[in-house]
Amino acid sequence: MRFEPLPGGPQATRRALAKASNARAIVLVEGISDQIALETLAARNGRNLDGEGVAVVPIGGAQALGGFLTRFGSLRSNVRLAGLCDEGEEEVFRRSLERAGFGSNLTRVDMDRLGFHVCVADLEDELLRALGPASVEALLDSQGDLGSFRTFQKQPAWRGQEIEKQLRRFMTSADRRKLRYARLLVEELDQTQIPRPRDRVLAHALEGRA
Repeated sequence: MRFEPLPGGPQATRRALAKASNARAIVLVEGISDQIALETLAARNGRNLDGEGVAVVPIGGAQALGGFLTRFGSLRSNVRLAGLCDEGEEEVFRRSLERAGFGSNLTRVDMDRLGFHVCVADLEDELLRALGPASVEALLDSQGDLGSFRTFQKQPAWRGQEIEKQLRRFMTSADRRKLRYARLLVEELDQTQIPRPRDRVLAHALEGRA
């Protein structure tokens, strides 16, 4: 699959919202890397989200969820809503869902049932754990980034740290790199390695379509 970098921030949200205006299902995610990962995962599974009426909307952070729930709330009977957040933002998502009338005293199981899933701890952490350090380093090598990573490992603040932490920080330390590896890491997964929250949120959005 050819990668076309998405415009940053508000531009990406506006473009996704244009698709959402005619969507039958909308997946609300925190950022563009989550959008790329989900769209890549769907494509790997032979699903065309645009063709199936599913829009993945990066909302610009968990704090913005309430506004988007209000925006799409009147369409709730006609549009299937789903969402994905990092573990650190779980409480923000929970409160926003409760204020929007999705329930009270929601547990993580309740949120899952509603189609809103929590990543542990975030996109990069799940993908790195799924693939393992050796596979991720091999991917870095194939992309010409292993040398840069070795230099990063020698920095005083990161020297001697666990390699998982080093990899996670290296991949998130530059926006362009974070977006690029959101796609590349997902493409490296086999079907048994797909993180559960991402698999479940797509299944919820695609429910009813074979």
